[in-house]
Amino acid sequence: MAKITELSKIHVPLGGQQIELQQIDHAEGGMSMLRVRIREGKRFTIFDIDPATAVQWADTMHQWANLQGTK
Repeated sequence: MAKITELSKIHVPLGGQQIELQQIDHAEGGMSMLRVRIREGKRFTIFDIDPATAVQWADTMHQWANLQGTK
């Protein structure tokens, strides 16, 4: 059984989506994964991503946000 730790819940005001970030630790060991759950109405999109992918995704989002003038 995996241990799931809630990290953050974000409500997107313009689209109404709910984004949840969770850490997934499997009982068998191995690397921790970041679960990204996006809820749109009754639909869910779920990604389990590794640390390297999370860094790349976060860096890209940060660069984009900075170009928009938000910090």
